[in-house]
Amino acid sequence: MPTCLITGASRGIGLEFAKQYAADGWSVVATCRRPGEATALTALEGDVRVEALDVTDFARIEALGRRLASVPVDLLINNAGIFGPRVTRYDSVDYAAWPEVVRVNIMAPLKVSAVFVPNVARSSLRTIVGISSLMGSIGDNTSGGSYIYRSSKAGLHAVMRSLALDLRKKQIVVCLLNPGWVRTDMGGSAAMLDSFESVAGLRDVIGRLTLRESGRFFNYDGGELPW
Repeated sequence: MPTCLITGASRGIGLEFAKQYAADGWSVVATCRRPGEATALTALEGDVRVEALDVTDFARIEALGRRLASVPVDLLINNAGIFGPRVTRYDSVDYAAWPEVVRVNIMAPLKVSAVFVPNVARSSLRTIVGISSLMGSIGDNTSGGSYIYRSSKAGLHAVMRSLALDLRKKQIVVCLLNPGWVRTDMGGSAAMLDSFESVAGLRDVIGRLTLRESGRFFNYDGGELPW
């Protein structure tokens, strides 16, 4: 039975990943900040282990790594992320809020990945993915604005691209994925996709990944996206 570890699994895309993988018979390690409040997650059927984890607390990430040291992780999904302040005109950026977004969206995925590389290396599928956004694509940026969120996702691309190169010798696949505009707390009610459709597409993409695709950025429908 393959195992996946998901950060930010209490709602939205993370919850849907946990639900779909558990329904397909995977062993799921689902992390979130407050399991006691994650009623939808704790109610999932199947082999689902819920772990408390604030991804900004690196000591707790290391502690979780020690608790799960004997567990091979076939698929690590770095899903936890925040948008930060919504209004970010160039002349009114909330600089005080920027470091938190950087810590959650860039630093935490690298820390989680680094801690669990040994688990992934011992698995069969050997895959690490980061859930990103098309807003992190410099090549696709034609509208400007959103300085904090855009830069955080572009930074995620940079660290995951480097990680893909560094882990190739361990035959670990590392990719970035765009879930599309999804109706979640972050995406809003006007978004085009529901969580089920987005995650089903992402799982198809993940299921086809090989070392040849490592270090690349893919859409939920399988198309490759510009950096």
